[in-house]
Amino acid sequence: MLVKKPTINDVARAAQVSKRTVSRVLNGSASVGEETRKIIEKIIADLNYQPDKQARGLASSRSYFIGIIYDNPDALYIDQVQRGLLDVCSRQGYELVVHPCKYDSPSLVEDCLAFVGRSKLDGVIVLPPVSESKVLAAALREEGHPYVRMASLDLDDHTNIVVSDDRTGVRQMAAHLVGLGHRDIGFITGPMHYHSSTERFEGFCGALKDLGLPIPEGRIAHGKNNYQSGLECAHTLLAGEGRPTAIFANTDEMAAAVLKVAHELGIKVPEELSVCGFDDNILASRIIPALTTIRRPVTDMASLAAQKIISAIEDKEEKAIRVNYIVQPSLIIRESTSQWPGSE
Repeated sequence: MLVKKPTINDVARAAQVSKRTVSRVLNGSASVGEETRKIIEKIIADLNYQPDKQARGLASSRSYFIGIIYDNPDALYIDQVQRGLLDVCSRQGYELVVHPCKYDSPSLVEDCLAFVGRSKLDGVIVLPPVSESKVLAAALREEGHPYVRMASLDLDDHTNIVVSDDRTGVRQMAAHLVGLGHRDIGFITGPMHYHSSTERFEGFCGALKDLGLPIPEGRIAHGKNNYQSGLECAHTLLAGEGRPTAIFANTDEMAAAVLKVAHELGIKVPEELSVCGFDDNILASRIIPALTTIRRPVTDMASLAAQKIISAIEDKEEKAIRVNYIVQPSLIIRESTSQWPGSE
């Protein structure tokens, strides 16, 4: 036997108000008194009433679709983002539409604008490195499309951005390695035309310089934030006898590649080589040895981005401004780093 789903008429009848009043509550209108609003919200919860999104969209000229624009090969990162977005969007009645693209494409802006129009989106959340495009942000602004950028640098008005303070995060890692007695440290960068890569590289090198330990050019290998480039960079840094005692990689994926190369070369981690990364994705705690890393709170960033974009869509700019826009990464110490012998 089919159970009849509650309708807006059922809510209105139980609350002894009009359908228009229930609709106003659903759409966040300020024209409904607080006491009446609370009564209607309780009845909605008691009845487990789920508004029909298509009907809501027709009534409010909204689609209740939010887009995600990204060019990031790390599926674990995308999963973390979606978890944070869905946690907020599902409670507010919004659906997500994803759009992978190529950051370096000459048609990036045209492609993204076409996606927004074709999907009839109410707003978009742009992930790094695409979020670093000033041209795309300007185009979205000019076309009147609400957007929020997730980035490693403060690139926009605070209503339109959520920032991970990567520079401060990597300084924690530099202090950790030096505190363990490491004085010969290698670094695997990400693509240096990405702000996130330059923030981490400059932050780490700056911290070491402050401690009197600048990284020589021979201890820097340039990666692409993926596993394959991590393998290549690890071979570069570990070839020969004069290898570093520690390696910090721009991502956990490249740090995992360093662990593999070290194993192949018979280098014990962490006894003969400390290895650390950045992100704290799900693999970091599951590989052997478990990876010391900087935890970037991606899910928290995505939740903040969702709060901001929904506030922007619903013309609540003051609320969007109040939503925090900076998150702080934190050092997670595991088994892949240890005291350098003889330094105690």
